[in-house]
Amino acid sequence: MQARPATLVMTLFVWGLAGALFGSLFAGLYGVLQVMGLAGWEPLVIGAAAAAMTTSAFYSAMPVALVGAMAGVLASIVYLMVSGAHHIDMPSIAGFAAVAGAVAGGFYAWMVKGGGRPLAETTTGLVAGLVAGGLVWAGLAVYGGEPAMLIIAAGVVAVVGSLFKVSERWIVGRLSGHCPRALSAPVVASLIAAVVGASVWIMGGATTASMDLATRGAVEGVLDQVPEGFLGGMLGGAVTGFILELFGMHLEDDEHVV
Repeated sequence: MQARPATLVMTLFVWGLAGALFGSLFAGLYGVLQVMGLAGWEPLVIGAAAAAMTTSAFYSAMPVALVGAMAGVLASIVYLMVSGAHHIDMPSIAGFAAVAGAVAGGFYAWMVKGGGRPLAETTTGLVAGLVAGGLVWAGLAVYGGEPAMLIIAAGVVAVVGSLFKVSERWIVGRLSGHCPRALSAPVVASLIAAVVGASVWIMGGATTASMDLATRGAVEGVLDQVPEGFLGGMLGGAVTGFILELFGMHLEDDEHVV
């Protein structure tokens, strides 16, 4: 249970950064899903699963995730230019970005011959997010209240990070050989691009003239929770990474092969 100081610093940085990304996405998705009318376990579980899937892609298959993110940004800009910034529709912009991500991911798979590991890693994150979301929702149900987003995000990140790290080799080792190589990068890039498109809708939705005042105010409230999610996710990720490092689950042992 000993670790070098330099290793601990690097672990805190990497896990803190990943947790910050997770917490920001989770806070935004959690709020948007509530605005869309979902309640109970649905916003927490769906938000945790989507955020975990996205974060695991960046953590484990960064080149593919970056391709999807760039495609999502470009597609969102094109969508806004064609449709007009005053008519932003989340399913449309996310779907358009997803198609662009699939095309970009297909081009990446053609240029860089890889295996099915990116899709296996992303699937592992998705499973960890679903389980963690359910566990945290059950805990909140027993608690009988809803704490601040900072606490919720920190808790979800801690549970997801632990589950992902513990189950990564067991699940990825079995899935990577069954994931089609030709579809791995396009599917992951498409999912990342769709999340980017949805994020653009969140950021631009508060200024969209087609929204009624109540919905616009709700989206503004969602944006107010993102900084709390960022801070909570960063703290939860750093603490979780630190504890896992002390227990011998080292960051440098990861084999993230694209």
